[in-house]
Amino acid sequence: MRLPYIPSDPQFPSPEDQAIVSRIQQRRGPNGLLELDRALLHSPPVADGWNSFLASIRTQTSLSISIRELAICRVAVLNRAWYEWDHHAPLLLAASGMTQAHVDAVRSLPPHYDRAGESDDVFDEPHRAVLAYVDAMTLDVTVAEEVFGRVKKAFGEKGSVEVTATVAAYNCVSRFLVALDVGEMNGKGKEASS
Repeated sequence: MRLPYIPSDPQFPSPEDQAIVSRIQQRRGPNGLLELDRALLHSPPVADGWNSFLASIRTQTSLSISIRELAICRVAVLNRAWYEWDHHAPLLLAASGMTQAHVDAVRSLPPHYDRAGESDDVFDEPHRAVLAYVDAMTLDVTVAEEVFGRVKKAFGEKGSVEVTATVAAYNCVSRFLVALDVGEMNGKGKEASS
């Protein structure tokens, strides 16, 4: 990490800042604060907004766990955010219908593989649509109408917004993690543990 981590049980002099710590600890549960939280807490208001926003993305959308975690894991791979990968690949593997073959494919498929007309026998169309969408949003920013149309067909209007917000949010997370080297995972490459 490029900055020192805030202590794992921080004691801020400001009651407002300490209330932020309590909200984050409540969300994290008995495992306590993550390195990510301890980096964000250098700025308690930023940590508070982050906690609220990511809690909504993680727990309050209508997306299935497999779709959500597929999107998060693909963002992690594309951005080489191995700390993010290590936290979310097990959640993808545990999602209903997902296997090690799915996890391996998320990690090994080349960028825009679907655009090149390559097909895989691992994912169904909704999952392939999300992979194509993540690749476009993360690598190109602009999303072709055809790619968006697949997501809209699979998830409707509400789901399209939720997929988009998830991909955007985890691009933010991954960029923060990599820029500050949270978890000291930079440079681990595809050899990072899963």
